[in-house]
Amino acid sequence: MKSYIAKGVCCDKIIFDIENDIIKNVRFIGGCSGNTQGVARLVEGMKAEEAVKRLKGIKCGSKETSCPDQLARAIEENLL
Repeated sequence: MKSYIAKGVCCDKIIFDIENDIIKNVRFIGGCSGNTQGVARLVEGMKAEEAVKRLKGIKCGSKETSCPDQLARAIEENLL
């Protein structure tokens, strides 16, 4: 399990696994429950690089980031 402390968004932490470049077991701690569950289900089974490509740069209102963007950053950090 990988853990990422989210910054600048409603959720506090993102927990996930990457196995053979495939995202699994995504959980957001805090945040908007429906939205974070939706994002988690959409990326489960997706290749890590594809998820980063799709989610990176999404903003939430006037914030410079969002929960999906934070997930992309977390994944990207774990691909290095």
